[in-house]
Amino acid sequence: MKKAKSGKRASGAKGKGAPKSIDEYLASVPELARSMLNKMRAAIRSAVSPEATETISYGIPAFKNKGMLVWFAAFSNHCSLFPGSSVIEAFKNELKGFSTSKGTIHFPTDKPLPTALVKSLVKARVAQNERKKQR
Repeated sequence: MKKAKSGKRASGAKGKGAPKSIDEYLASVPELARSMLNKMRAAIRSAVSPEATETISYGIPAFKNKGMLVWFAAFSNHCSLFPGSSVIEAFKNELKGFSTSKGTIHFPTDKPLPTALVKSLVKARVAQNERKKQR
């Protein structure tokens, strides 16, 4: 598994404080990253229950349902999905070829987003939250 530094966030909202909504966040990033993040947002939305809500957490877009699920954000040359380290470990074979760090997967903005993989990662994260709530 290849590890990489996260790089600089491509947010145009520097100095303006955290965005108040995902739409506000998306409006502040360059078009290439915005397009990928919109696809990622749609993939995440399709993998979570209708009760899941969008929010801004740690200054970046996130989804939550029975606890936090995933975060996603734009950086200078990639977009990241933050599903947590246990999901990344569980999908390490499927993630070969992608740069990862402990809890983050980097998707290069010059390549198509693997939406089926994103959906699988999010579904695994949803299942983790469901198991936690059953205890």
